[in-house]
Amino acid sequence: MARDNDTRTMIDRYTWWETVLIYLGIFVFLFFLLSPFIEGFLVSLKPLAQLFSSPYRFWPENGSFAAYVSMWESVPGFARYIFNSFLISTVATTLVLLLVVPAAYAFARFDFRGMGLVLAAFLAVSMFSGAVLLIPLFRLMRTLGLLNTYFAMIVPGVAFLIPSAIWLLRTYMMRIPTELNEAAYMDGASQFYTFRRVILPIAMPGIIVVAIVTFIGAYSQQFIFALTFNSKTEYMPLPVGLFAYFGKQEVIWNELMAASFVGIAPALIIIFFLQRHLVGGLTAGAIKQ
Repeated sequence: MARDNDTRTMIDRYTWWETVLIYLGIFVFLFFLLSPFIEGFLVSLKPLAQLFSSPYRFWPENGSFAAYVSMWESVPGFARYIFNSFLISTVATTLVLLLVVPAAYAFARFDFRGMGLVLAAFLAVSMFSGAVLLIPLFRLMRTLGLLNTYFAMIVPGVAFLIPSAIWLLRTYMMRIPTELNEAAYMDGASQFYTFRRVILPIAMPGIIVVAIVTFIGAYSQQFIFALTFNSKTEYMPLPVGLFAYFGKQEVIWNELMAASFVGIAPALIIIFFLQRHLVGGLTAGAIKQ
């Protein structure tokens, strides 16, 4: 109740015109953020002939979901592409969490020689694009015998996602009071027990945030790795399936937009069900209790 009163007091500090400007700014921001998605969805509902009509009509006339049905026939194996993307992203996210969670805890709780240099190296690595390292990565994948496998896309993805994940989760774990470690140590708990039974439950919102960010990153970076390290259709992810539309003499834009929305549906579903944890993890530690 007290927090609600404090929130109401902060809101009442603004005059009416300041409140209008705040909501107007939010509306403009959301408009530019969501308008491409709205336009893309409306394009998926329009007949192909209507897309190039003049004058251009924003709202579809005689719109239907026919493109969502016909797209499955335009690109054979499209369902397989979606499954591959989901599988690659899930495995990559699992591997990243297994490596990042203990590493972030070590960087947050222990002070060892060279820690700043290692963190700076992680930050520098995260600035590199995968395209810069394609040739050495290809030679490495060929040496390891991973070409034309799922791991040809999982291993590079995990390598590029780990640095930013460590930085994000380390920042969250640094907000957890060190007094919890000290109290557990006074009770005779080991470092591993403290990490597993004390720190992990508290850090779970931050871990969920890292998992969502990692999953989205793994879901979106598969295109260049798939084209370079894989030539088998059964292992191709979704971005390659969408790229198949441009291999035709005419791009079927309504089916392409429909396929895009179907393709991002798994990521949207995950975000929808985990949005409570996502917001909680991003705001945890911002307000002292």
